[in-house]
Amino acid sequence: MSQSRIEVLGGHEDRFEEILTPDALGFLARLHGAFADRRTALLAERARRAADLADGGTLDFRPETRAVREDPDWRVAGAGPGLYDRRVEITGPPERRMTVNALNSGAGVWLADFEDATAPTWHNIVSGQLNLLDAIERRIDDTTTEGRWYRIGDDPATVVVRPRGWHLDEAHLLFDGRPAVGALVDFGLYLYHCGRRQIERGSGPYFYLPKLENHLEARLWNDVFTFAQAELGIPYGTVRATVLIETITAAFEMDEILYELRDHAAGLNAGRWDYLFSLIKNFAHHGPRFVLPDRAFLTMTQPFMRAYTDLLVRTCHRRGAHAIGGMAAAIPQRDPEANEVALTKVRLDKEREAGDGFDGSWVAHPGLVATCRTAFDAVLGDRPNQLDRSREDVEVTAADLLAVHRLSVGLPTDQGLRSNVAVALRYLTAWLGGTGAVAVFGLMEDVATAEIARCQLWQWQYHCSRLTGGSLVTPGAVRRLIDRERAALLAEGADPALVDDAVRVLEETALGAELPAFLTTEAYARHLVRVRTAA
Repeated sequence: MSQSRIEVLGGHEDRFEEILTPDALGFLARLHGAFADRRTALLAERARRAADLADGGTLDFRPETRAVREDPDWRVAGAGPGLYDRRVEITGPPERRMTVNALNSGAGVWLADFEDATAPTWHNIVSGQLNLLDAIERRIDDTTTEGRWYRIGDDPATVVVRPRGWHLDEAHLLFDGRPAVGALVDFGLYLYHCGRRQIERGSGPYFYLPKLENHLEARLWNDVFTFAQAELGIPYGTVRATVLIETITAAFEMDEILYELRDHAAGLNAGRWDYLFSLIKNFAHHGPRFVLPDRAFLTMTQPFMRAYTDLLVRTCHRRGAHAIGGMAAAIPQRDPEANEVALTKVRLDKEREAGDGFDGSWVAHPGLVATCRTAFDAVLGDRPNQLDRSREDVEVTAADLLAVHRLSVGLPTDQGLRSNVAVALRYLTAWLGGTGAVAVFGLMEDVATAEIARCQLWQWQYHCSRLTGGSLVTPGAVRRLIDRERAALLAEGADPALVDDAVRVLEETALGAELPAFLTTEAYARHLVRVRTAA
């Protein structure tokens, strides 16, 4: 099957033809013709900048964009209909049951995630688009194995779609013989099928933009929005975008990113786990001073993380944009004591964000919506946001954003090492099997949390870090823990083929001489498509 210059390699399933229509594929072809080459050039610039940092370079605020940062007068478009009150946002993959549960959760916004929470199988990508279309048309429901029937209620959450980042391909679609751009596929299919429908229902086509590394990548998105709205006859500026500041390089260009998207920008989000991964990735070869302790200790109260979030709130409110806090990964537990511990952690995290000036925050489970709402209600009251809180008290320097040496905790621990191996291997096993959001040890894990676990393993063994107990982290020590966790997974009944694939991915990406830029890039190309979804 082909249309224009887009060729479909993925298999056909029930109702896929409703999404992969000739006109929709033609729209994707036009998007690729206009922007695929620019995306390739920007990825090359990423690689050049990464090489510069690997050679000892550092980061600072760009002198050539100083005028944008210092101009007090410009503002962004701000929230569109349905986005004015974002005190609670729930995130998850656009699977059918998750779609119903998220829209009915009581959260103001549902982040329908085609990126970190979705394993990019062909089934997941196309059926996710179908589920969104059905949800907007109010023809989606779900019946549990116990026979309980659920449908979307009368006041569903506003849908905001997160397409894949610029770095990811879609191997089941070819454009001029090359894999299509995952970001353009996810964005294009949703806008084509649902954009006008959302406008007619009093909302709009809204997006979360992940993994941006600089303002030029934001400019590309803005040009995509402009082109796509014109192509589909959607009024200019109807699209709204919230950018995840989840790379260390983007943290130095928050003003510039908002400026490039100003006619379409709604806000910024603090994507904490990918941010830590980006810090390790970019300063991987800068010596032990950038070695981080257990991820459990890397809370938002650490000075370099506090500098990042304070700067984000100040930047957003100065420009009329929402500042949205990070995800609470904890999920409700059946054990009452464990559940109380989990809810307390979430409550304290959300109270801190609300007190710092954030306008809302993320949760990963419907059972946490009330906890998050209570924390923000206490600060916001009847107001939809706190954009009037300017945070002019915040002054953040480049040194503050890179002040890893000011951590209040020290060495990694034996427990942290074991936990990173267990989380990474268990998540990868599920991800290669087609599941992108996985409950592991009381936390909702996705690609972002798996990335921080995997890259910490690389960092600790590369620098032969000493643990609190005195032992050294060596490749051999990590391999022994991987073997132990592999045996545990097999004893629990996991698919041996998937486990062995996961072991290979983890060993290749955590124990090599170089830290791969993104785990998903290598695993997607070498394993997921080749082994699991080529048919």
